Amino acid sequence: MEEDRLEMPDKEITAEIIAAAIAVHKALGPGFLESICEEALCIQLTSQNIPFERQKVVHLTYRGFPIGEHRLDLLVDTRVVVELKAIKAFEPIHFSIVRSYMNAVNVDSGLLLNFAAMPLTVKRVGREIAKQIS
Repeated sequence: MEEDRLEMPDKEITAEIIAAAIAVHKALGPGFLESICEEALCIQLTSQNIPFERQKVVHLTYRGFPIGEHRLDLLVDTRVVVELKAIKAFEPIHFSIVRSYMNAVNVDSGLLLNFAAMPLTVKRVGREIAKQIS
């Protein structure tokens, strides 16, 4: 099963994550803190045998020098950054932040989940690839 998951396209794993988030949102409804939603989503992902790392520490460097660290809400299956929110609505900065996290851990897929919205708001985030100038 784990070998099959490694070959699964990101679209399929993100669909599984979204299904897990919807199940959590249906059970809890809006209004809870992100930490509560994160705990419930981790329980749901575990029950669906979806591997993840919670609050994964990412060490950031600039020109080879450490400049700080960040914690990802979730890194699912080593290839999808999942950022949880409990806010009125997404702002453009949320997408930029997820892309920065994706670049930091070198993955191409991300999800923004807003548990405060009704229904659950889900946004897929792709990694921006810098265009080379000739």
